[in-house]
Amino acid sequence: MNKKNLVGILMGSDSDAEVMGEASKVLSEYGIAHEMVVASAHRSPKRTMLYATSAEKRGLKVLICGAGHAAHLAGVVAAHTILPVIGVPIDSSSLKGLDSILSTVQMPGGIPVATMAIGKSGAKNAGILAVEILALESTSLRKKLNQSRKDMEKQIAAKDKKLRRKSA
Repeated sequence: MNKKNLVGILMGSDSDAEVMGEASKVLSEYGIAHEMVVASAHRSPKRTMLYATSAEKRGLKVLICGAGHAAHLAGVVAAHTILPVIGVPIDSSSLKGLDSILSTVQMPGGIPVATMAIGKSGAKNAGILAVEILALESTSLRKKLNQSRKDMEKQIAAKDKKLRRKSA
């Protein structure tokens, strides 16, 4: 892939960076250029709107948004762009992410947000979903994704074999 950023990763606070770093790792593993920014739906609404409205013009293809508590970031971003938006609920509140997932998944008809699981596994899957979206136009990414699935299957088979040896 070229070095032009294709994916934008937004987070509501810098405290979300550890979780959202999982999406960044996946994108890096696939050689996809991306950027990470802090933009809050509530504390910096103009910054968030400007980021979302300029994303397509700047060449971004997919946006991944992670936020905790009220977690409106993905919905606000989706309201300002037609690019695919993937939401990652973050478990930073006393409700352990339940509030975040409900805020992210409950979008009104017409403004979709693909909502992942809460936390790091959700951020990882957001990265993978972004790769899958980009793979619609990239044979090399499709090949890498297929190989990744085969590798996972081999790892599971090896773990099963090891477990069976231990219990025999």
